[in-house]
Amino acid sequence: MALMDFIKKQFLDVIAWTEAEDGTLAWRYPMADQEIQNGAVLVVRDSQLALFVNEGQVADVFGPGSHTLSTQTLPLLTNLQHWDKLLASPFKSDVYFFSSRQQLDQKWGTPQAITIRDADFGAVRLRAFGNYSYRVADAKLFHTQVSGTREHYSTQDIEGQLRGLVLQNISTAVASSGIAFLDLAANQGLFSQALTQQLAPEFAKLGLQLESLTLQNLSLPEDLQKVLDQKIGMGMVGHDMGQFLQYQTAQAMTQLANSGAVGTSLAAEGMGLGAGMALGQVLAQNLAASQPKPGADVNADALMATLDKLADLCARGVLTADEFAAKKAELLKKLV
Repeated sequence: MALMDFIKKQFLDVIAWTEAEDGTLAWRYPMADQEIQNGAVLVVRDSQLALFVNEGQVADVFGPGSHTLSTQTLPLLTNLQHWDKLLASPFKSDVYFFSSRQQLDQKWGTPQAITIRDADFGAVRLRAFGNYSYRVADAKLFHTQVSGTREHYSTQDIEGQLRGLVLQNISTAVASSGIAFLDLAANQGLFSQALTQQLAPEFAKLGLQLESLTLQNLSLPEDLQKVLDQKIGMGMVGHDMGQFLQYQTAQAMTQLANSGAVGTSLAAEGMGLGAGMALGQVLAQNLAASQPKPGADVNADALMATLDKLADLCARGVLTADEFAAKKAELLKKLV
């Protein structure tokens, strides 16, 4: 009886794996001195892949399902073992399981500000962080390039490499997207999409599939953040230059009053708000007056003054080059 028990322990007829913890990417089946018998069943669950390795050479890969092991289901191993027609029984082979489910909420971030290049602003320093998810898509490639013969390989083992890939590709993603940096900064979805498209091929080289990437926070230098705030303010008033000048002037005068430079207490705040609105109205009226009305004689000096103001706003990043060009063309038509 003891002899029969001993013999049964030496031959495997069912090979399966149940994940004991989160974060496992690859796991080597503990063969010890055991051998696989002909007709054994390999059980691969829906969230798994299995790989046979013969004497260091990668053989057959199995997807989800119950697989009866034979020369038909193990063609590559059969060729490596030089079996003619029948699978030798028993036989030895290393079996690796891989978790193919999504590895969620993997963190990425810039430990310190990084520099990227932008066509409008030149060198820009920023900090950002978010999360991403991925899965093992190519078991053979992941085994040969990453996990190797280790008994256990987890998300923690590859975390540093993947985070480095994200940081390394931020600048390239911004440049290759063809989208102005301010537009990317104002739309986190666009930023995430551009970075995902850049990173997907890099993950694929490791046998991984990048499922999603999110940008949760983007910190810009103070001066660039002010330009972004101005651009957002311009959008809030519908790109109406008179309204935008009034809005900017009111903001500036309110800040001046709060700083103590114009009065104090409630009187100063009232003065700041009132003066801001009044000055804004004056500037708006002057700008409107400088633009020729339909049917009236064109004042070339007033028109050039308007163009100078628009050019200054474009230089400061308040107007985009396209917005400036459109307005310039509109005004110049009136000289014809």
